[in-house]
Amino acid sequence: MRVMICEDQPLIAFDLQEILEAEGHEVIGVYDRAADAEACLDDVEFALLDVDLADGPSYAFAQTLEDRGVPFAFVTASRLSDIPVPLRGAQVVAKPYRHDAILALFPRGEGSKR
Repeated sequence: MRVMICEDQPLIAFDLQEILEAEGHEVIGVYDRAADAEACLDDVEFALLDVDLADGPSYAFAQTLEDRGVPFAFVTASRLSDIPVPLRGAQVVAKPYRHDAILALFPRGEGSKR
């Protein structure tokens, strides 16, 4: 699966990338700003979003992904109650996360080593 990571902490972004690539997923970009991530929306099949990015909350970008039918999950330390009501149906993995919690977001199948 082609995955986009939106995370403003480089060590966390690197860890997420390693987790995904070890399972056969392709990370098509790592972004610390939602504005920069919008450039590759046509190539993404799934997105991992931190709520708090360098250019502010990722909620508008998450709504763009939802409107385009691109699955995503928040990987965040933010409270679930802070997520706007229209986005509360999104998958959420709390930080600190476990590797298996990240992998559980993705369907098993082609390209997966699980």
